[in-house]
Amino acid sequence: MKIEKEVRTFCPNCNKHTDHIVRNVSKGAQRGLSKATRRHNRAISGYVGSVELKIHPKKLGKRQKVLLECKVCKKNVEKVFPKRTKKKIEIKK
Repeated sequence: MKIEKEVRTFCPNCNKHTDHIVRNVSKGAQRGLSKATRRHNRAISGYVGSVELKIHPKKLGKRQKVLLECKVCKKNVEKVFPKRTKKKIEIKK
């Protein structure tokens, strides 16, 4: 999925259509004290060695997200594309 580097779209802060700079949304770090992380760490400690995985059904593609930065007011807006796709977003050079 290829996207232009700059897009003209609606800015909710300016309340009009302006040019936006497109950037990828990066995933944040995983929380070390979340319940799932603590459960996983407890399971792999001691004599167990590794946690056996369950077989999951094949997943659908995710809806891709981009971060749009308004050139006028410098505010960021997240845009989610409606179609599910397994391809990552590429920004055209």
